[in-house]
Amino acid sequence: MRRMMQSLTLGGCLVLAVGCTAPGRSDTFTFTTDLPPDFTYDLKATYVPATGETCSVPGGKNTQLGFNNLNQEYKPTSDIVLYRTVSGCPLMLNFVEINVTGIMGRDQKRAYSTYDYAGFAVRPELLERTKGTFNAAGESEFSGQCQWLFRTIGPKRYITKILTCRNTDAQGNVTQGHPFTAYTLDQLPGKTVRLKIKLADEEEPYMGDTWVKVPGGWKRCMGKGFEDQHAFCYGNYKDFSTFRMVDERVCTIYPGCTENKDETP
Repeated sequence: MRRMMQSLTLGGCLVLAVGCTAPGRSDTFTFTTDLPPDFTYDLKATYVPATGETCSVPGGKNTQLGFNNLNQEYKPTSDIVLYRTVSGCPLMLNFVEINVTGIMGRDQKRAYSTYDYAGFAVRPELLERTKGTFNAAGESEFSGQCQWLFRTIGPKRYITKILTCRNTDAQGNVTQGHPFTAYTLDQLPGKTVRLKIKLADEEEPYMGDTWVKVPGGWKRCMGKGFEDQHAFCYGNYKDFSTFRMVDERVCTIYPGCTENKDETP
C-alpha cells in the first residue's frame, strides 16, 4: 500500500504535500515567447514521481504533455500544470524542453523548417544562485540567440539552412550551451516564464572551407563539380558554382543574390 501522505485541512480543501490547490492558489503557470518573424515553438513538459513518492507509472506512459504539436492549433502561450496524477501516481513537473523552429520560404514551393533546443528545469529545491528570478509582475525571462548556418544540397545546389541556438547572459552576450534556466516548484504557481530569442545579424556557412567571403556575401566553391556534395575549396578560390534559392532563383552570391531567376546552371 502506498504511504499515506501527511495532510491537513485548510479552508475546506484537503492540502497534500503535492498536487492539491488551496483557495486562491494556482498550480499552473504560463509559458510564452518573444521570437523573430517566421519562428514558432513547441514544447514537451516531463513529469516524475513527486518528492517522497515510491510509485511509478507503468512503462512511463503519459508522463509527458505536449504543447503546439503539429496536429494542434498553434498558440502563443502554454498553460502548464505543475502536478498531475497518472495511473494513481502523483507526479511533479521536472523539465520543459522547447523546440525553437525557424521557417524558410513560408510562401514558397520548397518551404521547410529547422529547429534547435531550449529548456528549463523545475526542482523542489535549487541553490539561490542557480534559480531564475521573477519581477514584481510575476514574470521571468531567459534568453538566447539563434543563427542561420547555410549550405547547399543536391546536384543543383539548393540553399538550405540549419538553425543553431545558444544561451545569452543578462548583457546579451552569447555563452556556452543552449538557452537554459531553472526554477523551484514553489516559484512558478500563477507566474509567467518567457523565452526571448534574438536572431543573429549575419548568417555563416555550415561547414568551413566551402564558401569564400566576397563583397555582398559569400561565393560557393566549385569543388570537383555539381555532383561533389562537399565541394571543399582546397585552396581554389577562383572557380565558383551557382546555387539555387528556395524560390528557384539561380545565384552566385549568398545572400546578396540579384540574378535572373530563369537562369539555369
